[in-house]
Amino acid sequence: MSTSKMAAGCERVDSSHSMDKSITLPPDEIFRNLENAKRFAIDIGGSLTKLAYYSTVQHKVAKVRSFDHTAKETEGDPLYEISMQEEVSARLHFIKFENAYIETCLDFIKDHLVNTDTKVIKATGGGAHKFKDLIEKKLKLRVDKEDEMTCLIKGCNFVLRNITHEAFVYVKHADSEFRFQNTHPDIFPYLLINIGSGVSIFKVESEDTFERVGGSSIGGGTFWGLGALLTKTKRFDELLQLASKGQHTNVDMLVKDIYGGSYGSLGLTGDLIASSFGKSATPDKEFSKEDMAKSLLHMISNDIGQLACLYARLHNLTRVYFGGFFIRGHPVTMHTITYSINFFTKGEVQALFLRHEGYLGTIGAFLKGAEEDNPNQYSWGENYAGSSGLMSTSPDLNPMQRARSGTFDMLEMDRLERQLVNLPLLQDPSSYIPDTVDLSEDALAREYWLYCFEEALDGVVKRAVASQPDLPEAAERAEKFRHKYQHKLQTLRHQPFAYGSLTVRSLLDTREHCLNEFNFPDPYSKIKQGENDMALKYFQKAVKSLEELSWEQRQFALVRGLLAGNVFDWGAKAVSDVLESDPEFGFEHAKLQLEGMPLLERPWLVDAYDQWLERLKGPPHKCALFFVDNSGIDIILGVFPFVRELLCRGTEVVLASNSSPALNDVTNSELQILTERIAAMDLVIQSAVKEDRLTLVQSGSSSPCLDLSRLDKVLAGVVRERHVDLVIIEGMGRAIHTNYYAILSCESLKMAVIKNSWLADRLGGKLFSVVFKYEVPPGHKTTTLDHVPVTPS
Repeated sequence: MSTSKMAAGCERVDSSHSMDKSITLPPDEIFRNLENAKRFAIDIGGSLTKLAYYSTVQHKVAKVRSFDHTAKETEGDPLYEISMQEEVSARLHFIKFENAYIETCLDFIKDHLVNTDTKVIKATGGGAHKFKDLIEKKLKLRVDKEDEMTCLIKGCNFVLRNITHEAFVYVKHADSEFRFQNTHPDIFPYLLINIGSGVSIFKVESEDTFERVGGSSIGGGTFWGLGALLTKTKRFDELLQLASKGQHTNVDMLVKDIYGGSYGSLGLTGDLIASSFGKSATPDKEFSKEDMAKSLLHMISNDIGQLACLYARLHNLTRVYFGGFFIRGHPVTMHTITYSINFFTKGEVQALFLRHEGYLGTIGAFLKGAEEDNPNQYSWGENYAGSSGLMSTSPDLNPMQRARSGTFDMLEMDRLERQLVNLPLLQDPSSYIPDTVDLSEDALAREYWLYCFEEALDGVVKRAVASQPDLPEAAERAEKFRHKYQHKLQTLRHQPFAYGSLTVRSLLDTREHCLNEFNFPDPYSKIKQGENDMALKYFQKAVKSLEELSWEQRQFALVRGLLAGNVFDWGAKAVSDVLESDPEFGFEHAKLQLEGMPLLERPWLVDAYDQWLERLKGPPHKCALFFVDNSGIDIILGVFPFVRELLCRGTEVVLASNSSPALNDVTNSELQILTERIAAMDLVIQSAVKEDRLTLVQSGSSSPCLDLSRLDKVLAGVVRERHVDLVIIEGMGRAIHTNYYAILSCESLKMAVIKNSWLADRLGGKLFSVVFKYEVPPGHKTTTLDHVPVTPS
């Protein structure tokens, strides 16, 4: 089938609705990588079809390889070479569309499915039987039906484990409708309330252990059926639209209607519903469709809420998730369920909803079909470039969005190379929040940062093209990147909750995903290469000058040097503008920019240096874990001299760097080469590497920020084995935008230069202010001097 025919099929709109066609996605963005699809699963409900498939994705990666430096070098020889190589990775695709398009979509899949050896499609949902013959005829695949509830729970476990900010609390009329929850490290046990035609209540205790503990025949079908009888409205979404405009107090009898006010001795307020539809028996009085629909919605939601509350208490569970056709992201149902749960539990239990609730069945069916590949042994991450995100649920903002006519909703997840786990040193992983500011709830901050990322886009496009000078089509790909990222920023301006909590980290990650989508894996590769080569020439001179200082002078010079090195950040506009205009801007220039000039003139904006100095007068730490930041001057002239001093004190050091490129941050493969080169010119580093006192480990991250709840499992193992008792986090992205308030169970240093004037002003400083936080957790016994003061977080 032709692309134009597919596009026409996708734009079919119900005659009773109007819809902005601009939100209809072209087919090449809907069924992406279909030619390499390996496995399929489908979940067909009463009105929506959810399709899943696994594909392999070929994309470019930037690889670095060290040159042989045994021969005599000539001036200008680079330290390493950069090459672009093709790599294949795994991706999961989930697509949701109306059943009206199922035949058109199956035709499109059939015409584009070329490289699959799949013989079976896993199916679940009530419509799987109805469409079985059509699917087998179109795709030539055998339909293998899976149990609906098993699939639902498998899918729920998967999204809770792999998607950050999957669960949310709905708060009507708040600045942000959604309050996203951090996923607990152990997602079990929980209660799942599935509201379809009826209600099923599941207690889920582990990946494979769950039971249906209760239910009710009064559910979504009851609302739809009674609503149709009362209002003559046959469409479920239209019934909810009526309810959103109604006033239930015109139909329901309240406590105050009976007693003239509240019933204080029983703790019942006057506005509480005493009898649903209690006023409808009034003779000769007409009731509007809207009011009757609202009363009916309250009646059923309150019944479900009380039922959920009783089962939560019976099984001593506080995590209660709601899903099913009745929910489907509708604001009015989420609000009434939330109100009911809050009332019956007195706020002790929150009603939790899921961002990808509509995909649970198809995800579970896919996992059943892929059990031989054991997908749960991997970590997966949401790909923002290929996912449409959560739509607004406000009927006032977009009344027809609930109908979803003519739209396709998508979720893509990439299999990560490394399994991700919590940093073992988080004091309370369940309460850890990586991000310092939630832009979803701060309108001024949101508008500022969205503007910043839009303004920076020209520079990112320019560097992306410059990173691939030998590829003539790079300019065209860069423009496609620009268009896609601009579209994402526009979406986030109107729907800041689309991918969970909106933060500086998520904006940066979305940009990296879009760059990778158009094969720009490392736009800063050549910049990093040049800066690394240049900085290495000054390493020995920097070390020699430090050794000439007294011990106390040296400690301050090391900190100041590390901070000066951190100024060299191409992700900060104030710095990139200087670096673009003045290539000679160097280490000494950076030192002069700091508020700490001259040498001992302080205090800094956040200044715990005196406490750190006192700590250094005590016994050495056992092992320090150092999350490093930028390439070039930062890592070579800032971090390595600091690390060298720790090693000389008898402290082992673990350097954790990004697994994949992001901005000009040093990657693990680059750091391996730099360390080898520095070891060749410095005996302290050389012996530490040989004796395994200096270890390099991948963080598992590909972001300029740092989420301590999603780190490489190998790194977590090293932290335990080495008994790390000091964590050092460097840089604005890792120590300010994220982890500023992170509480660890050991001593920590958080160091950064604030290279953004707006952020500096927010924190009470100015551009290039210094943050130096030394923290010891309350009650923590350190191997330090007794009088070392503790800095509050």
